[in-house]
Amino acid sequence: MQKRELVPGYSISPVIKGGWQLSSGHSLNQKIEDQRAINDTTAFIEAGITTLDFGDIYTGVEELIGKSIAKLRETHGDSARDLVQLHTKYVPNEKFLDNFDRSDVKTIVDRSLARLGVEQVDLVQFHWWKYEAKSYLAAMEELFKLKSAGKIRHIGVTNFDVERLSEMVDAGLKPASIQIQYSMIDTRAEAEMSQYCLDNGIGILCYGTVAGGFFSERFLGANEPTQVDTRSSIKYQLIIKEFGGWALFQELLKTLNVIAKSHNTDIGTIASAYIVNRPGVAAVIVGARNLSHLESNLMIPTIKFTESELGAIAEVLGRSKGPKGPVYYLERYNDEHRNIMHTNNN
Repeated sequence: MQKRELVPGYSISPVIKGGWQLSSGHSLNQKIEDQRAINDTTAFIEAGITTLDFGDIYTGVEELIGKSIAKLRETHGDSARDLVQLHTKYVPNEKFLDNFDRSDVKTIVDRSLARLGVEQVDLVQFHWWKYEAKSYLAAMEELFKLKSAGKIRHIGVTNFDVERLSEMVDAGLKPASIQIQYSMIDTRAEAEMSQYCLDNGIGILCYGTVAGGFFSERFLGANEPTQVDTRSSIKYQLIIKEFGGWALFQELLKTLNVIAKSHNTDIGTIASAYIVNRPGVAAVIVGARNLSHLESNLMIPTIKFTESELGAIAEVLGRSKGPKGPVYYLERYNDEHRNIMHTNNN
């Protein structure tokens, strides 16, 4: 898979393997098998999807990635670390934000390095639960100190809006990337964020491109589910509601199904391929639990849409009702969306 340059001198795969689905906090009724997850992760890396996204609050995942790197060392020796780009997060507990302690940053980053068994992580992505607590710039300053110390190669942010992102840039704390929810049914990024990132050289890393699995033939022509098995499903069912409801979503699935057949692939691949080609987007994050979608994931950057295909998609998206507002606003301030989150996992 041909890599894309995120910042000068640092390139990533345009399809990133996400780790949230491997967290014990993600599934409501499924247990993750460690050895299978390790084997699957190394298979993705060796197939060309070499960038891994996970987080300090994804229970058990940093340890799994560390074990995957150890497994790679068995076959690749000291060069194993160079095969992968490791993207973790720093997510302080919401209850600590009003009395933020700068030392927390180093404590959590050092813990991530220990879990991973590495001396440097390639990208630490910073999330902050509430803007009313004003210490997010202080946290960024501490992350940049750790970058200067060699513990972090690059710093990113996740789920900030343009107003806060511009504060960072103006303070000389420009991140290399921003990770945000961005999909066909959630185009909040296109209001301001995409252009701001293009203007300032900040790469957009997108999660939610397959809406927690709703972009699938499994849901084509199906009734809206009344029971789901993951927190992702709950989350994206709410986004479908904001988009315009199940009936409009079905129209989008029908359109994507036609396009998918013309490219000999599936609906989820088309949904991710559409986003990876949007302005400012550096990569999409695919939440693959296992190898069943590896082949289709490898196809994502290769899909080239015709003008008629893009027109058919635009016609359906033009009838969407939302979601509206800045990125992550609903998740911060709307109880229905917010209550899905675990805000005190560190």
